[in-house]
Amino acid sequence: MFNFDALAGCLSASSCLVTQLSTGVIIGMLLFLVASGVTLIFGVLHVVNFAHGAFYMIGAYSAYTGYSLTGSYYLAIAFGTLVAGIIGILFERLAISKVYKENLLMQLLVCYAFVLIADDLVKIIWGAEYLALGIPDEFRVPPYRFAGGVIPPLYIFLVCVSLAVAILCLLLIQYSRFGKIIRAAAHNATMVSVLGIRVPVYFAALFGLGCALAGMAGALAAPVRSLTPGMGVSILIDSFVVTVIGGMGSIPGALLAALILGMTRSFGSLGFPLFVDGMMFMMMVAILVFRPQGLLGERPAR
Repeated sequence: MFNFDALAGCLSASSCLVTQLSTGVIIGMLLFLVASGVTLIFGVLHVVNFAHGAFYMIGAYSAYTGYSLTGSYYLAIAFGTLVAGIIGILFERLAISKVYKENLLMQLLVCYAFVLIADDLVKIIWGAEYLALGIPDEFRVPPYRFAGGVIPPLYIFLVCVSLAVAILCLLLIQYSRFGKIIRAAAHNATMVSVLGIRVPVYFAALFGLGCALAGMAGALAAPVRSLTPGMGVSILIDSFVVTVIGGMGSIPGALLAALILGMTRSFGSLGFPLFVDGMMFMMMVAILVFRPQGLLGERPAR
């Protein structure tokens, strides 16, 4: 189960170290895009969006269709993000908005129903077989070499996009008028409504933004993984682990936790390949025991 010799050998070889680091960063940044949407939705709306992985899947399949129609990976990413965002807004208005005041079980049932419906619709539209987008033409170029390691240009693009999204989300929530209204409504939606602000519109926009981030993650990941119905389940679990470790409602916390888990998956595949998931959940349990608010989360007011 453990192979610390292989892990030590990789850490002492620059080529292996660079390759595993780049892989860990990619895993972490894609996890962050999904987890940031979970963090935004839960931190403001207090909804555990169990359907979030379905929007990752929708983004991936929509990007596949967009790329097939246009031949442009950039347009495919935009298309996948847009489709996931629009469906997210419709889902919030037609279903989630009806259970804001209900208990957690009701929210989970609504989200689980959406997951089942989305999986079946994917099978009807795209089929049940595996699909592969492949490396886009824009990135079919020789990889970069650093310290003996190989870094594909696509990886660099994915990291840059994810970092840009992290910065934009932080600025949006902390400094924009939209973010200030959202944060105020999270504390007292009734008072904000009295001021003449249409709170449901802002809630729908935030929910759509969170789903769009999941769709963008799926679109970005489409070239490096197979597309299959139900593909969002595993990343949904990982995104909730990221959210718990980083802290509910904390975008910087989600980024830090995602990178930690990305490195755990990358290097864990060498040192403890049969215990990678176990290690992730052990970290989550430790955080819940010793720092329940997460690494960068705030303690709830008493």
